[in-house]
Amino acid sequence: MKFSIIIPTLNEAQNIQGCLVALQPLRNTCEIIVVDGGSADDTRAIAEPLADRVISAPKGRARQMNAGAQQATGEVLLFLHADTSLPDNAMALIRQQINRPAPWGRFDIRLSGDHFMLAVIARMMNWRSRLTGIATGDQVIFVTREAFTAAGGYPDIGLMEDIALSKTLNRISPPLCLQAKVTSSGRRWLQSGLYRTILLMWSLRLRYFFGADPQTLARLYSKGHLWKL
Repeated sequence: MKFSIIIPTLNEAQNIQGCLVALQPLRNTCEIIVVDGGSADDTRAIAEPLADRVISAPKGRARQMNAGAQQATGEVLLFLHADTSLPDNAMALIRQQINRPAPWGRFDIRLSGDHFMLAVIARMMNWRSRLTGIATGDQVIFVTREAFTAAGGYPDIGLMEDIALSKTLNRISPPLCLQAKVTSSGRRWLQSGLYRTILLMWSLRLRYFFGADPQTLARLYSKGHLWKL
C-alpha cells in the first residue's frame, strides 16, 4: 500500500524542515508532496530537497490539498499540517485498519506546550470527534483515494473545509478514530490566549453550523476576531 503525504504550506519556513526531516524514514512507502500557497519566505527552498514534489496552488488549504491530491499517486492520501508530527507507527496503524470497515479516519491529538489547558483542549477535541464523527485537520485526516474522489475532495471554502469533508465522508462510513496521537503545535492557542481562542473556535463552529459564510469566518479566524472584520 502506497501513501501520499500532502502538506499545504504558506510561510512555514519555521516549521517545514522539522516536519519533512521527521518524514524521511517513510519515503520507501510514501511520497511527500508539499503544496505551497505563495509563501513569501524560504518555505519552498527548504522543502525542495526533502520532498518528492513541491508544487504551487492558489492560497487556501482546501485548494492546496486538492491540488496535492490531483498530483498524488498513492492509494491512501494523508493530509498533514506543517506544524504537526505523526506517531512512529502511523503508517502501520493505517495499513492494518483502513477499509476495516472504514476507508477514512484520523488520529487522536496532543497539543505541544506547557500550559495544562492544552491537554484539556486536546482531550475535548478527541472526545468530540468520537461523538460526532467529525475530524479536524490538526488530527491528520487520511482517506483512500477512492473515498476521497467519491466525496468530491475538499470543498472550495475558506474555513471549515475539514468539517465539510468529514460530513461528506460520514455518508460513506464513520471514521476510524485511532488512539495513537499526533502532536500539533499549541502556538496559536498560546499566542492568541487560550480562553479567547477556545471562545473563538466554538463561535466559528456554531456560526458555520447555522449557515454563516465560510469566507467571512476565515477572515475572522485569520484576524482572531470574534465579530468585527
